[in-house]
Amino acid sequence: MVNTATPPVTTTPVAQATGISKRFGATVALRDAHITVMPGEAHALVGRNGAGKSTLVSILTGLQKPDAGSLAFQGEPAPAHGDINAWRSRVACVYQHSTILPELTVAENLFLHRQSPSALRPIRWKDLRRQARDLLAEYGVELDPDARARDLTVEQRQFVEIARALSFGAQFIILDEPTAKLDARGIDRLFGKLRDLQQHHVAFLFISHHLQEVYDLCSSVTVFRDARHIVTAPVAELDRDALVEAMTGEATQTSDVWSEFSSATAGRPLLSLDGLTLPGVYDDVSLTVRSGEVVGVAGSAGSGSVQLGETLAGLHRASGGATVAGRQIRTGDVPTALAAGVALVPEDRHLQGLVPGRSVTENATLSVGDQLGPFGTVLPSRSRRFAERMIKDLDIKTPDERTPVSALSGGNQQKVVIARALATDPHVLVAIRPTNGVDVKSKEFLLGRIRRIAEEDKAALIVSDELDDLRACDRVVVMFQGRITAEFDRGWSDEQLVAAIEGMAGTHERKGSDADHD
Repeated sequence: MVNTATPPVTTTPVAQATGISKRFGATVALRDAHITVMPGEAHALVGRNGAGKSTLVSILTGLQKPDAGSLAFQGEPAPAHGDINAWRSRVACVYQHSTILPELTVAENLFLHRQSPSALRPIRWKDLRRQARDLLAEYGVELDPDARARDLTVEQRQFVEIARALSFGAQFIILDEPTAKLDARGIDRLFGKLRDLQQHHVAFLFISHHLQEVYDLCSSVTVFRDARHIVTAPVAELDRDALVEAMTGEATQTSDVWSEFSSATAGRPLLSLDGLTLPGVYDDVSLTVRSGEVVGVAGSAGSGSVQLGETLAGLHRASGGATVAGRQIRTGDVPTALAAGVALVPEDRHLQGLVPGRSVTENATLSVGDQLGPFGTVLPSRSRRFAERMIKDLDIKTPDERTPVSALSGGNQQKVVIARALATDPHVLVAIRPTNGVDVKSKEFLLGRIRRIAEEDKAALIVSDELDDLRACDRVVVMFQGRITAEFDRGWSDEQLVAAIEGMAGTHERKGSDADHD
């Protein structure tokens, strides 16, 4: 459903960037880029990884100075670079990775460094809590000012960040992948709150790789590609195919992208779970995955699906049986899982999957140190050859294997994480939300690479609530409140699967292309 709310009529943009160019050495990050956001508008910014979105955000928030071009807020030139308070009063960014301090209360986070009118005056805690309560109430955020931030949900922490930005007077907020860690209900609540704030003339620049969310929330969309502005248009006038074509420069194929991947013939059981139970998380999970299969495990936050995937990789100790390639494994032990042939692509590549300051080579070979030299040593030449082979296999775009992984785009960082998982030549690959935060073309590549595992007489488990991820699977099991409640063969409809994820399917209901014709 396209958001048809009409922003307030005004001739003064809340933010306007014109002719922005930025280089980092020989790399052109932005070339004559521009964007205009009006008061009360939800404006989407989309593009493939490396298109220039992050660079534009760093310029819009004052973290970087453009080499050329101009920037204005509400018709006034942008503040001087380094004037933090002036920038905060004009723009704020809610990043995918929260900047809320977990050990502080909601009130302390809202007024961090502003707890007292003067550094010479003691903090009046009663007044601080009252101000926090008033601020939250003003924008309809129902939170206890005394609650510890560590006890908040992802969604609640985002509301605190938005309220903090508004407390500085900013009426322009950038949302960078705000739904990446939210389930369907959390996304609905977030979007509802954003629409409420639009009625207060707050404008949003919404950055997401989930294109359906652009149509659900935004009235306008700007596309960047190859460091350039490509198009700005009303969302209602740009259908999905046209939007993807603008992002990629290629016409969208109307056929199913997975049609070329025929379902591999299922062979011997590679992964068998028998009554696996993690108290308070999931209960009595039984599942068999055969060689040649890619099986999806779908579920919203709280379903236990992510923890099930992590258990297989040794991150949680559960009761019940788990067998990989005929070998009984003891859960809760990562080395045992690796030795049995289980590899993991974790949910959060930044926190769990990468060492940001280290090179592509070091990150890609973390799991195979025993193969890089004799007696525990690491031979640089062997590491380099290993990394070069993986860079070629996964088409990782990097200047060379010595480049810090933090310098790569999100899609290429995810390829490094998958390269490291595949380096162990596993029997079973467990990939948790493997395309989270990557662009359309990278998503197709990564899922295609996971499908190739099935063709190599191995198996893959894709744990995700993203429908595009699950379309790459031969079958999908759905978890709800810690139990498997439904199973779908290929041919499921979006409505069927979403209904099951939301708990509206009978226990172990089986559907799919064949079942529908019975």
